[in-house]
Amino acid sequence: MNTERVKIARRTMVLFFVVDTSGSMMGEKIGSVNDAIRETVPDLKDLSSGNPDAAIKIAAMQFDTDVNWLYPQPIDSEDFQWNDLQAGGLTSLGSALKELNQKLSKSQFLQEAAGSFAPVIILLSDGGPTDAYKDALEEIKKNNWFKHAIKIAIAIGNDADKNVLTDFTGNSESVVEVHNRAMLKAFIRFVSVTSSQVNSKSSGVEDTTKQEKVISQVKNFVDTQNVEDVDLDEFN
Repeated sequence: MNTERVKIARRTMVLFFVVDTSGSMMGEKIGSVNDAIRETVPDLKDLSSGNPDAAIKIAAMQFDTDVNWLYPQPIDSEDFQWNDLQAGGLTSLGSALKELNQKLSKSQFLQEAAGSFAPVIILLSDGGPTDAYKDALEEIKKNNWFKHAIKIAIAIGNDADKNVLTDFTGNSESVVEVHNRAMLKAFIRFVSVTSSQVNSKSSGVEDTTKQEKVISQVKNFVDTQNVEDVDLDEFN
């Protein structure tokens, strides 16, 4: 009797980290982002290996004056290694959105033979765009993968343009504002794992969308955090 387990091809879910690495992110901010994502990857690996519905892959983009991907294709979470980002330059959000729009395609980052779940897109920024981003934002909103993605933005500090981030996610409740290293790391980890967990499961007809589920869990997480003993202006 053949006792080998038959491997069934799973669909793929890609988690996108879109990270602002402009000059204002230098120091504590970019260091916290690097630490947080590096520490989150093992959780995503465990989530993927135990998920019967989907294999989780990770794609990471940094944008400042230029736009760059850490890897030319999404990487299996089991094999993904975070390479620390450096900050410097302008905040070319428009260029980042054009590049992201191009990759949100079956001919690019979502070309798995077994199919793909809608992605999770986490945008991290501490300021406002320095380029003409509005046309690129309107264009990506037409992309069906983007429409159905779970989109969360983490606004780092008081200077982050929350109106722009809200326009990106489509909902102000999908924008989380953080002011210190501890909360930034906690939110990156929580949002990454929770969004991936929700979005990489098959589901039938439900009363709430996956985006709404994540927003609800994020709100509950915010409510449980004790911020009274931390300096809320640590990043400013």
